[in-house]
Amino acid sequence: MEEIRLSPLRQTSVKSSLSGRSTPRGTPRVYSGRTPRRGHGGGGAFQWFRSSRLVYWLLLITLWTYLGFYVQSRWAHDNESKVEFLRFGGRPRKDELYMEKIKGLDVVANENSEALVNITGKDDAGSNKRTDVSLIKKDDGVSRRSLSSKQKTRKTVRTSRSKIRVKQKVIKEVLETKDLDDEQDPQLPLTNATYGKLLGPFGSLEEKVLEWSPHRRSGTCDRKSDFKRLVWSRRFVLLFHELSMTGAPISMMELASELLSCGATVSAVVLSRRGGLMQELSRRRIKVVEDKGELSFKTAMKADLIIAGSAVCTSWIDQYMNHHPAGGSQIAWWIMENRREYFDRAKPVLDRVKMLIFLSESQSRQWLTWCEEEHIKLRSQPVIVPLSVNDELAFVAGIPSSLNTPTLSPEKMRVKRQILRESVRTELGITDSDMLVMSLSSINPTKGQLLLLESIALALSERGQESQRNHKGIIRKEKVSLSSKHRLRGSSRQMKSVSLTLDNGLRREKQELKVLLGSVGSKSNKVGYVKEMLSFLSNSGNLSKSVMWTPATTRVASLYSAADVYVTNSQGVGETFGRVTIEAMAYGLAVVGTDAGGTKEMVQHNMTGLLHSMGRSGNKELAHNLLYLLRNPDERLRLGSEGRKMVEKMYMKQHMYKRFVDVLVKCMRP
Repeated sequence: MEEIRLSPLRQTSVKSSLSGRSTPRGTPRVYSGRTPRRGHGGGGAFQWFRSSRLVYWLLLITLWTYLGFYVQSRWAHDNESKVEFLRFGGRPRKDELYMEKIKGLDVVANENSEALVNITGKDDAGSNKRTDVSLIKKDDGVSRRSLSSKQKTRKTVRTSRSKIRVKQKVIKEVLETKDLDDEQDPQLPLTNATYGKLLGPFGSLEEKVLEWSPHRRSGTCDRKSDFKRLVWSRRFVLLFHELSMTGAPISMMELASELLSCGATVSAVVLSRRGGLMQELSRRRIKVVEDKGELSFKTAMKADLIIAGSAVCTSWIDQYMNHHPAGGSQIAWWIMENRREYFDRAKPVLDRVKMLIFLSESQSRQWLTWCEEEHIKLRSQPVIVPLSVNDELAFVAGIPSSLNTPTLSPEKMRVKRQILRESVRTELGITDSDMLVMSLSSINPTKGQLLLLESIALALSERGQESQRNHKGIIRKEKVSLSSKHRLRGSSRQMKSVSLTLDNGLRREKQELKVLLGSVGSKSNKVGYVKEMLSFLSNSGNLSKSVMWTPATTRVASLYSAADVYVTNSQGVGETFGRVTIEAMAYGLAVVGTDAGGTKEMVQHNMTGLLHSMGRSGNKELAHNLLYLLRNPDERLRLGSEGRKMVEKMYMKQHMYKRFVDVLVKCMRP
């Protein structure tokens, strides 16, 4: 029987039980007769990629960086994406949105307790709760500042809980507080036979009729513009002298919103917290620096450009340049005043800032003349950047803007604006045939509201005399007509003819002159001047029946829609520019203004409006112009149409930011 032998290869191919384990050094390795496998062409590269952790981490970092830039870009340029980004399951995430509100309202709760007292602090018992909350928060801040470092460390646990409770309570009260646009000045009752009526604001009615609210969406940046290219990813500090609902603070707020929309980082330094714009800054997510001292200086030093929005900012500019001597090269000073006292305040630092910006040619000439008289040499040639009509007002006025959509075209907005006009005039109690004259501004002597009331009184007096003359003339004419036709007609037909003619004459006399004055409750109002106006009304017979008042508000589209004529009666050197003037023109209102300052640059007499002299000597001219427009509705429409065309050509948002490019190129850090 043949013996079967195992092959030597077979024996050597038996795998050791210790295969794959580490063996002592010097131990002979068992020979493997297995032929190594060779991978396909890409196997080696894949194995190398798996074994190289550095490449893996570099790829991961690159993906995260790209994702971060993408989210930041979408967040900066699309307001709608901010809401979509915070959604989960198709509904807004209340926790995230609430945290965003808290972040914005921290500014109100922590830094503006005084403003909160002004908003909610009234003498009635029903409002004591809100006032107490704000005062508690203010006292808490004072006590925290007075504590030493040892006391802070000892009381960290105890105070942190109380701080959280107080902060949550303040935030809750702020969230429950009525919007400033709906607040009314307690100094004027809703109805007063002596002073007139207090009506408005009409923000809720505006939203209902237009089916749109500016709170839901703000203007978007033109991504193809040079302005966007220059400000993208740059840092700006905007200096507010106050937060009143007047031209300069509102213009600075809109500039901050535009910078944010174009991808810039914006910090606001507020010198005076008075006014009602703090909540609006929070809503627009404009960061407000906690103080106006050391912290604001540190923030400004990191900025590419500082834009100061008033001559009142002189003290901060001086202190900042003392703190940072080279800081003047960062500052562009947008001066919005034209009176000598403002120049005297600003002249110590005019030659230290990089550039001055003015609103009008007349203002620029005046300030340069004063500089020559004081031997002040500016560092660069000033630039003129006039204000503009913002996207929200242009949108409601039916002018093409960035807010238009296929469902909200300019043509459709014009139809809605007509409905809004009828609704607001119904609320005001005026008819279609009445002429509503409006003047919106802070109430002080430089704005000339008292002179406007005197002119209205003259116009109404002349109107009454004219009405009596016409009435007597109609009766006299009818008597002559009846006597000549006495033999041809019966007595019944004679009485019918008299009645019809008198009715027609009285119907023509039904057209009345009404005036709407604002802005009640503005922090820039002068109390003594307001009392003088009220005294004049109480001593002027039935004048108060033609006068209405409206509170200070940023929701003015409904007011412009309801009005027929706008009066800017600025005195002294006249209006610096007149933001409300171009807004009224955008809505097709006939503008009547003083022949001075920036007003005469926009209002061309008998072309885009009517002009009159300043002072009491101009009262008769103003009264004559108002009566002329009252008797000639077609002339009102013509002047309003020409003014609207000029605004569309020169004073829209794109025109202002195109001029701002020159400032950025010359002032901003490279």
